[in-house]
Amino acid sequence: MIGGALIAGNALSGCASTSAPGGARTVTLWSWLTGMNKYVAAFNASQTEVHVELSVIASGLSGGYAQQTNAIRAHNAPDILHVEYQGLPQILTSGGLRDITAEVADLESGYSPAAWRGVRPDGRTWAIPMDLAPQAFYYRKDLFDKHGIEVPTTWDQFGVAARAVRTAAPDARIASFPLNDGSFFAGMCWGAGDPWWRVADSRWQVNIASDGSMRTARFWQQMISDDLVRTIATSGQEWSAAMHEGRLWGLLGAAWSVGTFKKTVPDDKGRWAVAPMPVFDRATPTNGVQGGTAFGISRESRNHQAALTFLRWLSTNPKVPAIGATFTSPFSAYIPNRTIARAAYKGGFFIGDPVYDVLDTAAERVPDWTWGPNALAVFSTVVDKIGATAGDLPGAVQQIQSATVADMRKRGLAVVEGTRS
Repeated sequence: MIGGALIAGNALSGCASTSAPGGARTVTLWSWLTGMNKYVAAFNASQTEVHVELSVIASGLSGGYAQQTNAIRAHNAPDILHVEYQGLPQILTSGGLRDITAEVADLESGYSPAAWRGVRPDGRTWAIPMDLAPQAFYYRKDLFDKHGIEVPTTWDQFGVAARAVRTAAPDARIASFPLNDGSFFAGMCWGAGDPWWRVADSRWQVNIASDGSMRTARFWQQMISDDLVRTIATSGQEWSAAMHEGRLWGLLGAAWSVGTFKKTVPDDKGRWAVAPMPVFDRATPTNGVQGGTAFGISRESRNHQAALTFLRWLSTNPKVPAIGATFTSPFSAYIPNRTIARAAYKGGFFIGDPVYDVLDTAAERVPDWTWGPNALAVFSTVVDKIGATAGDLPGAVQQIQSATVADMRKRGLAVVEGTRS
């Protein structure tokens, strides 16, 4: 377990509770999740004992985490805080979250193991998962079929397919490997199966330069050096145009990318399909994750039972994925709700294997992974180092390892550098 030396926290004083009209307990919620207003409205209309008041804040790395951390330190945090799995350990270092291990133990069996592990970095439960974002490979099935290119299931096959794409259309590439996205690179390394952080003997073991990460870096450096992939950001007008015009035949995406397609390339209906992300080892396939949302309860909250009532509803009630399906393509962390999302999903855009079948397979392949207490800072370090050494990704990974260890030690955390296995 992670003790005080690893995730420090001071006891916080309680804050006054408030009441909504009619005597309902008021719960304050800060979140940047798209559509949260719809979920809150549905919950508030469903019962009279708890009333949720939503404040929309900036997304995590755009100021949301800083705002929540400052509120915790000032003793005026909301009852419920929005945390992504990779941001949870950082919020924990503030001491501002309530340990809800005993109160939600009954929920564990219903969740995807990867999501449940994501809210238990030290073996205690600090948040309730909402969704999961396993990575997947989206590809132009019409063009793959036209040119007889096999959909890759391994990274070696991906390299072969990439050469076939460039041969078929010299100005086209199989996908982009964005150099400006630290969470994407972390997800790709996650898929190689070697965690960047572990906890051992009450210390953080940092192993970013692991065998799996170095293998990932070497593979993608070769793909970049051989001009088999683009390196542009997977967002924005340039990327959208390349996807629609056939200059990019694939996307290394995640579960939330399903909704992205209908917004960015709405005229591409019937062209795209989705497949599990390729793997290094066919015998033991592993799949990374990019993103995912959970919600924790403030340690100061005097309304924590009411907050739990809402979070249980938000994460497990079948109405939630049905609402989400009206504006996105939810992939719930709570496995029973995926059936609801699947039934509500308005298909027709993708062809080939059903989207939710592919995502279910991807979720089952996610290996153990622990985010460290400075994961968000590491994402920025990834971008800085990879951007500066785009011709030497393995060297950049070594630099990221050194910078991460130095940063954690500067924060006063007990750290040991991991060794390759």
